[in-house]
Amino acid sequence: MMRISETVKHLLIINVIMFIGTLAIGEGVLFYDWFAMHFPKNEAFQPWQIITHMFMHGGVTHILFNMFALWMFGTPVEQTLGSKRFLFIYISAGLGAVALQTGYYYFKYLPMEAEAFNLGFNHEQIIEVFKEGKVFRAIGQEFNEIYYASMVGASGCIMGILAAFGMMNPNAELMMIFLPIPIKAKYFIPGIIILDLVSGLTGQSFFSPSNTAFMAHVGGAITGFLIMWYWKKTQFNRNRWN
Repeated sequence: MMRISETVKHLLIINVIMFIGTLAIGEGVLFYDWFAMHFPKNEAFQPWQIITHMFMHGGVTHILFNMFALWMFGTPVEQTLGSKRFLFIYISAGLGAVALQTGYYYFKYLPMEAEAFNLGFNHEQIIEVFKEGKVFRAIGQEFNEIYYASMVGASGCIMGILAAFGMMNPNAELMMIFLPIPIKAKYFIPGIIILDLVSGLTGQSFFSPSNTAFMAHVGGAITGFLIMWYWKKTQFNRNRWN
């Protein structure tokens, strides 16, 4: 059995503590409202959520899958890169994940907000409608869904680590639970990213739950890839990665 690396161990502990906090404090609501990432236009949004959401999870299955992936891929990546570089990729991928997912939400939300203004609503009236739980029927349910959207989980961070693992071990054979066929990492990981991108753009989920923040997965993977690409490109200077 692969021995868990030090930083991965501490990340596992933090995630478990935060999950217990979610269950124990405020009947699963209050802790979630404090630390989950909310859409920035929602009054529930707070700046610290940009970081804290990476250590939150929405259920037992969610945290089990993510922590298993963190152990499985994070340990070899940390053993190769060292704790500092590993943690840099992990947090950076999480930031890249929230940036792309939030940017995608804004891309969809702002035109609908402009349409609401064109219908004669002002900003205060829009917020009031949201507070009352009503729907802008002329615009659609999606307007409200984005406003109330929240994001939790280490998936974006882990996708960045997965991308790093793939660049270091392109010929490593990986398998999905639902597709027990060994596939080399250099094909498997880009395939997962493409599926996430298609799911995010179309709303069609292939393997993940329909409420998955697919663009966050893509953002995390791209961030991890770019960092590794830069370190690999500059491996003969102070940014050496291997």
